[in-house]
Amino acid sequence: MSSAAPARPLTPVTRVLRLCLHALFAGLLALAAARAVTGSAPRAGWTAAVCALLAAGYAAGVRAPAVGRSARAAGVWLAAMGAVWAVLLALSPDGLWLAFPLYFLELHLLRLRWALAAVAVTACGAIGGFVAHTGAANPGAFLGPLLGGAVAVATVLGYQALYRESERRRELIEELIATRAELAAAERGAGILAERERLAREIHDTLAQGLSSIQLLLRAAERTLSEDPAPTRPVPAPADVVPGAAPAFSAAPAAAGSAASVAAALGHIARAREAAQDNLAEARRFVRALTPPDLEHGSLAAALERLCSGAPGPRVRFSVSGVPRELPTPYEVALLRIAQSALANVVRHARAGRAEITLTFMDSSVTLDVVDDGRGFDPDRAPSGDGGFGLPAMRARAESLGGLFTVESGPGQGTAVAVTLPLPLET
Repeated sequence: MSSAAPARPLTPVTRVLRLCLHALFAGLLALAAARAVTGSAPRAGWTAAVCALLAAGYAAGVRAPAVGRSARAAGVWLAAMGAVWAVLLALSPDGLWLAFPLYFLELHLLRLRWALAAVAVTACGAIGGFVAHTGAANPGAFLGPLLGGAVAVATVLGYQALYRESERRRELIEELIATRAELAAAERGAGILAERERLAREIHDTLAQGLSSIQLLLRAAERTLSEDPAPTRPVPAPADVVPGAAPAFSAAPAAAGSAASVAAALGHIARAREAAQDNLAEARRFVRALTPPDLEHGSLAAALERLCSGAPGPRVRFSVSGVPRELPTPYEVALLRIAQSALANVVRHARAGRAEITLTFMDSSVTLDVVDDGRGFDPDRAPSGDGGFGLPAMRARAESLGGLFTVESGPGQGTAVAVTLPLPLET
């Protein structure tokens, strides 16, 4: 890795290339030492010792973290390796083989301009060593080291260009994925805001206006009933007035005024009742609009039966016990969602052969049971489900309606999930 570039984690390709470079350097050193010893070359002992010194220095530099992080440390290490290699080159012509792995080390560790200069110096040293040992300054003595250096430079520069292109593509892909996630989140947020705005507008135009009308009508009825009839003067009865007796007075005007007030108040209350009925119908329409699609065109029992018939994996049987009755929409939604979540757990985790869903209607409650013959689990150590649809979510749904949620299971004993919801009192 070039010290000018930031440290990057090794990829499988770079690991293989690094291992190949280590193996090439060690193999060439071993070959030079073996040829010197077995060929009875002059100063064979010195050659073997210098090869061992080079191997030790190479291993120390590879294992030193500073060499890979600092250009100065890498330069010092390569300079020391170059000096020892020059001694080996002076002792044996086989030392010039090490020029090729040295090219890669220099290109790998130094900045480009310094690396090119180091490659040129190494090529010159290899040419000089060959000419000194063979005494022949033919074109092959120059072409070999120079061509090897050119191949090393082209290989390293080409690999770096490909790596930079790969990094740019990776960054673009990561940016694209992040942008797509942001767009999806923005679309979800916009949809939520639009739905909230729609519901707010609908509630303002219907329910809020209706409730305001009811309030005004009830206030008008209250004012009508609280106002006393206008006082009237007593009028003596004109028919039979007995002399000396107290005159009789008529209360007809007061009675007539009270009856009119009551009639007006009853009219206000009747209109308030009509407005309340209309707003109740609107509220139910809103609830139906927010009902899950499975409950739009049928009862809860029909939705559960379709859920069982379309479930993949184990055989699922559905049954109803008791006298079915119409449930409030929140109850139907909660029971359907709990059944879907429990059946999804059976399909994904239980490895069951069969399962059964039972919906039981009782006088004061409704119960949903989901039982399977799967491998079971320890409820105390059960993880929460994927995406929040696990046991805690099912329990929260049941408890939000004042219900009871229980799980009975054990390793190898299957699983039974039961939820009981108290039915609301009929009014």
